[in-house]
Amino acid sequence: MQPRQLRWETLAALRTSSKGQLSYCRHWLQDEDILEGCMSPLVLSPYSGWVLDRVIGQSAQEIAPSRSSTPKESTPRTNQSFSLEKITSASCQGSPPLSSTEPSETKGNEDLSLLEMDQEVFPAVLPSKVTEVEGCIRMYEEMHRLKGKEGLRQRQEQQEQMVRAVYDLASEQLKRFDELKELKQHQEFQDLQEVMEKSSKEAQGQQEKLKEEHRHRAKVLNLKLREAEQQRQRQEELERLRKEEGQERLRRLYSIQEEVLQLNQQIDPNYRHKDLPRIDLSAYSNRGNQICGLVSGLIRTTSERGFPTQVDVANTERALQEMRGLISSMQQEIAAAVEEKRRRDEEEERQKQKELLKKEQMKAQTPAPAQQSGGKQQKEGLQVKAEESTMQWYQQLQDAAEQCVASFSGISNCKDNNEVKKIKTDLQKAATIPVSQISRIAGSQLREIFDKINNLLSGKSVQSGGRTVSVTQHPQGLDFVYYKLAEKFVNQGEEEVASHRDAAFPIAVVASGIWEIHPRVGDLFLAHLHKKCPYSVPFYPALKEGTSMEEYQRMLGYQVKDSKMEEQDHFLKRMSGMIRLYAAIIQLRWPYGNKHGTHPHGLNHGWRWLAQMLNMEPLADVTATLLFDFLEVCGNALMKQYQVQFWKMMLLIREDYFPRIEAITSSGQMGSLMRFKQFLEECLQQKEIPLPKGALQSSFWRS
Repeated sequence: MQPRQLRWETLAALRTSSKGQLSYCRHWLQDEDILEGCMSPLVLSPYSGWVLDRVIGQSAQEIAPSRSSTPKESTPRTNQSFSLEKITSASCQGSPPLSSTEPSETKGNEDLSLLEMDQEVFPAVLPSKVTEVEGCIRMYEEMHRLKGKEGLRQRQEQQEQMVRAVYDLASEQLKRFDELKELKQHQEFQDLQEVMEKSSKEAQGQQEKLKEEHRHRAKVLNLKLREAEQQRQRQEELERLRKEEGQERLRRLYSIQEEVLQLNQQIDPNYRHKDLPRIDLSAYSNRGNQICGLVSGLIRTTSERGFPTQVDVANTERALQEMRGLISSMQQEIAAAVEEKRRRDEEEERQKQKELLKKEQMKAQTPAPAQQSGGKQQKEGLQVKAEESTMQWYQQLQDAAEQCVASFSGISNCKDNNEVKKIKTDLQKAATIPVSQISRIAGSQLREIFDKINNLLSGKSVQSGGRTVSVTQHPQGLDFVYYKLAEKFVNQGEEEVASHRDAAFPIAVVASGIWEIHPRVGDLFLAHLHKKCPYSVPFYPALKEGTSMEEYQRMLGYQVKDSKMEEQDHFLKRMSGMIRLYAAIIQLRWPYGNKHGTHPHGLNHGWRWLAQMLNMEPLADVTATLLFDFLEVCGNALMKQYQVQFWKMMLLIREDYFPRIEAITSSGQMGSLMRFKQFLEECLQQKEIPLPKGALQSSFWRS
């Protein structure tokens, strides 16, 4: 049992030693090839068993005498010390010195372990043997550690040498690669240079060929250019001559037109000779007006086409000759009538003498007028001038507009006063912008616009462009707003309604409502309308002596810019827009106004306008267009208002007035005439005037 007990004690001593207390990590196995010497388990030599048996045997023999004799205690201790010193010296001689970096703390721990082990082992085993065994173990451990450390250092040196060798090899390979790449680039550059030189030579050859072809083509083109330039110069010369001839013919036409108009002024349908109270010159006046219309239409057509031709000049000269012949015939008729009157007067004088001799009568009686020479009755012609009452009304409206302009002269002439100029701008925007916003989108929006305009005219403050505006900001502000608002309504008819016919009804209903509340706006509206469209009176301005042709064209409603009159289509489009707006106003009322009041300018004015138009001589292209637009917009309302009388007037237009329009209409002006004719025939055939397109329905005001 004792040897076995000594083995367990030996193992316990090994467990308590510094080696036995070391902790191992499983991850160290990854570096097994490097730390193999340090991590391999300690293995005792095969002779360890024999050494232990010898030591144990000797220990057993020494223990017995030691118990019986105490004096011998010092001997084992001496032997123990001697053997310990021997082991220690052997270990110091056999092992190389420790590195200076080895921690001193490890030595202290080992010494402490030895002391503890000695305290535990000495009671059972002799100290000398234990110390000797532990010394051998430590010496073996130290030798094994130094061997592993040396192997690790050699392995590190091998790795460093290997890395240096690989680095040198990689550097050499990189140098060879760079040299090979540089050589390849040089070869490619040489090949590219050779290709470029070759292509350059080919391009130079091709360029020489192209230059030669270019020189040849340049010669050909120069010849063609010279020919084209000569041709252009000839054409310009011909064009210049044609323009000069055309301008000369145009001047000739204008001079003929002026002479015709002057001759026409000599024909007064209201002429009454003091000796010929019953002479009638209306037939000459009608024919003179027709000749003037033909000449004006011919000039207008030629102006739109370019320059007049010789045929046009010949036609106008024939018209002039006819006008001269007409004047000559009229003068001859007047002279013949005067001669006849003189003869009758002599006969009457003789009759009077006979009556005086007989004394049967106290007073001479004027004999009945004789019939005209030739026994032919002249049919009474239509009017050329408007009625006197109509002209007075027209002049009153124009005077009122001029007085209104004079009343706000302080605002209009404010160039040096920035504050007044700012007020003027704000008032003009507040008056005109809402009118521009009138549309058919919704009835609620139309009502907002009406309220905004009404509030402005009533003196209330309104918002315009982010600013608060009121007519009370200036004493002349209300008159200025009246004038600009009426002018804007007419401009909307001239521009917006002319382009979009449906726009006439929303604009008209707002204008009618404002007119009913503020009558002065209505008077100024009519003044602006009559000035821009004299046919809305109706009124045909006459050419007065001293009036230039350009001013006369403006009086007729044409726009003249840079001495050039606008095209006939554009003129008719503007006139149509204003007549449509006027026809819509006279039949519409603001639905939220005074329902018991009367319309400020109702259908009776439309009936008067239509009757006066039919009592005046028609104008080519203008009369047919305006009658068609007026009846298309207002015909349904007039039909409901006047019923049988309206249809009588429609029959009169078809049977009597339409042939007059057709007689003065040229072939290039048949478009408006055919539209009017088709409208008349459809209405008379169906006995119904359809509602105009775009009329506001009751559902509109709920939107």
